[in-house]
Amino acid sequence: MNIGRIALRSALAALCLMQAGMALAQEQKSVKESAPVFDKAFLSNKKHIATGKNVWDNQCRHCHGAAAYPGKAPKLNPGQLAPDFIYERVTFGFGKMPGWKDVFSDEQRKGVVAYIKSRDFSP
Repeated sequence: MNIGRIALRSALAALCLMQAGMALAQEQKSVKESAPVFDKAFLSNKKHIATGKNVWDNQCRHCHGAAAYPGKAPKLNPGQLAPDFIYERVTFGFGKMPGWKDVFSDEQRKGVVAYIKSRDFSP
């Protein structure tokens, strides 16, 4: 009888720990970084644009570029996209597109935004 109580208490303790861990994981998923402010000075800075072009040429264009397989990913129309929207999609992903937060630095991701919004942008 004593062994049964100990087993029951152990099972309940394990269940409580598991639920607490799942709640913490869910809370961490829901916390997002806020998008940086993209003012005209940032978006027109040649250094930021060059950083973004480098990332675009080596990663993004394979799915979003003019030479990408049709239907692989949406072609971008930068005039219709707000900078913070672009940043959020690049950082956290959407649908089948992965987030690039763990691959590219914040400066690189912000550079992608500057490049896409620049006159130099060419998918």
